Amino acid sequence: MNKPPYFVDFQNITVAHNTTTILHSISVQIPDGEHVAILGPNGSGKSTFIRTLLRELYPVYSETGSVFKIWGQETWDVFSLRSHFGYVSQDLQLTFTRNIPGREVILSGFFSSIGLFFHTITPEMERKADDICRLLEIEHLADRPFSRMSTGEARRFLIGRALVHDPKVLILDEPSNSLDLSALHMLRRAMRRAASETVIILVTHSLQDIIPEIKRVILFKDGTIFLDGQKEDVLSDESISAVYDVPVNIINDKGYYYATGY
Repeated sequence: MNKPPYFVDFQNITVAHNTTTILHSISVQIPDGEHVAILGPNGSGKSTFIRTLLRELYPVYSETGSVFKIWGQETWDVFSLRSHFGYVSQDLQLTFTRNIPGREVILSGFFSSIGLFFHTITPEMERKADDICRLLEIEHLADRPFSRMSTGEARRFLIGRALVHDPKVLILDEPSNSLDLSALHMLRRAMRRAASETVIILVTHSLQDIIPEIKRVILFKDGTIFLDGQKEDVLSDESISAVYDVPVNIINDKGYYYATGY
């Protein structure tokens, strides 16, 4: 029996932007269905890896050969590829400046739009939006204008927007930026609930974002993969100290990891 293709199969991939090389000959395989955290300091290549995955950036030519496959395909129609993803980027929240209620934010995910405008909403879409609100525990906020939500509340609605079309993979790029402790707690609850519905690729510089459902961590430093493996092996005092250039002690508390001592 043939093995199913990997979700990601990159071999010897180098990516440059303008004249600067950002990813240096990286090789990584991610099986379909596996939750993964992409961890590293700012500027380490994490977001470039995601942009390459989404075909916003492409590898440079390699004389020694390379593999650049997603779900077993080298060539994709970009719009078809991206339809398989739900993507919550760092700057998406800034895009929603219109005074629309949270429920409409979720419904806009069906159309990849900022608001509903003249799109037709079906009863099935309405039911799906309600299901997402219940899943992420935001029903009580559904009628609140987006502009009047806290950062954490708004972020959960953007996750709902990304989930509403049943993506194969949900990509979360630095989801906890600017959140206080209460908002971080609710965000992690939402992430854990989302992980029961779809695959999560988490991009973060913060260990505490990594929910227990994520078992694998790919650690980036200076545009290379420093370490890739099971969470308990990668998140060690030695590896995190080396990547972040500061001595730390790593604590595992009920499946969540924290760095102390710096």
